[in-house]
Amino acid sequence: MTPHENAALLVFVAGYAALAVGHLFSFKINRTGIALLGAILMVTAGGFPPHRALLSVNFPTLITLYALMILSGQLWLAGFFTWIAQKIAVALDRPRVFLLQLMAVSALLSAFLINDVVCLAFTPVVTLAVLRKGLNPLPFLMGLALSANIGAAATPIGNPQNIMVSSMAGLHFSQYLLWSLPPTLLALAAAYGLTWALGRKDLQAPGAPRALEAAFPGLDRRETTKGLLVFGVVVALFFTPLPRDLVMLSAAGLLLLSRRISSTDLLGRVDYSILTLFTGLFIIVGGLRDTRFPAMALQALQSWGIDLHNPYLLGLVTAAFSNLMSNAATVMLLAKTLSLQDTTTAMVLALSNSFAGNLLIIGSIANLIVAEQAARQGVEIRFRTFARYGLPVTAVSLAILLAWIWLRLRWG
Repeated sequence: MTPHENAALLVFVAGYAALAVGHLFSFKINRTGIALLGAILMVTAGGFPPHRALLSVNFPTLITLYALMILSGQLWLAGFFTWIAQKIAVALDRPRVFLLQLMAVSALLSAFLINDVVCLAFTPVVTLAVLRKGLNPLPFLMGLALSANIGAAATPIGNPQNIMVSSMAGLHFSQYLLWSLPPTLLALAAAYGLTWALGRKDLQAPGAPRALEAAFPGLDRRETTKGLLVFGVVVALFFTPLPRDLVMLSAAGLLLLSRRISSTDLLGRVDYSILTLFTGLFIIVGGLRDTRFPAMALQALQSWGIDLHNPYLLGLVTAAFSNLMSNAATVMLLAKTLSLQDTTTAMVLALSNSFAGNLLIIGSIANLIVAEQAARQGVEIRFRTFARYGLPVTAVSLAILLAWIWLRLRWG
């Protein structure tokens, strides 16, 4: 091995270890900063030429993600998310029905508007509504996070990882949807049943109902209608041969032409931190892929009897590593290592990564968003509490996925 290849391996291993932990010693640097620092080191120390680093970035993924954030921002600023949450909250007198409605809506919206955005918009509204009713928000917030991760698995635009996998595999929207819908619906039903069974004894909040106030965007029917119409056209165009990233970017450009919502506010809803995180990961993985280590690693795994082209093993390995070093980093690594031309391989990678996000609170960014937003209202979601719900839901979801793989392979 050359010195540059050894340096690239060192940068990769150190970077992924830091990403798994989420911090770097006592420095105030988060996962995005770690990914960016790793990308810089891969170019400067790992011998990864800048032009090859640029080519390793999957721009269709970043463009689609960027445009989706603008579309979601339009609906947030127009008060759509707040309006939906308030409509659901009417059912709080019947907690079981409220949980069902919350998880169904969360899953549906997460399938099309990115689960991170849905959790960011829903968590504060739901938390306040539940606290005002004198109920314990934990079971409902758990239902929100679990259903958002599962719902995101249903479409190729449900989360950033799915966007990347479907883009690299060249999967059509309808092709992805037909494969993913049965296991996703079954996993969602199981998640609802388990969440209610685990949380129904803890519905009452300690103490009296709290008088809480918070400012959320009011419903602007005109801007909401505009956003939903544009979104409807975008989904319809997903079923055509038109490039998905260009369709999304054109829709985002159209939404910027508004007399009520300023482009400053709309662009302010874009999470540039996530875009930077993915750019850094693309370069880190690209730098390692430029060496001989990936081929050697695959050969070593095969010699141990672990063939990642086996869909069952791939699903379990993806789920395990998604919780060890984050789902985004895991998918980035496997997508660059495996051949995604096989539809089953690509779909297993996408769904197992999405389902595995429910295992631990650090399993997905959506989970962390729910925990952070809830903490601002004085509600703490502990690691153990999340695992109490997440472990059984993830186990059942993965079992459903493995059974679906078996049926697909057996019956075509």
